[in-house]
Amino acid sequence: MIAVACVLLTAGLLFYVFSVPREVEQAPEKTRLAYLRERKEVVYENLRDLKFELKAGKLPKSDYEAMRTALEDEAASLLAEIEMLEGKLGATSVAV
Repeated sequence: MIAVACVLLTAGLLFYVFSVPREVEQAPEKTRLAYLRERKEVVYENLRDLKFELKAGKLPKSDYEAMRTALEDEAASLLAEIEMLEGKLGATSVAV
């Protein structure tokens, strides 16, 4: 009798732990534009953190310059793609 109760309890716990709520299954899809905007915010935050680390003396100037250049290049490409996608969306809504 105790063994059956243990098996039922274990089965119930496993179901509870591994069952996925409906909200997670039906999450809205993220568009490319939303992803790019989020990534842009992350890159800007990284640039601010990088500047802080330089001022705090945690980072040599040469490393700072290299990392800043890489982040600025990524930000520029993100902004260009965001502008292109927003232009397409704007042209589509005007044409309709």
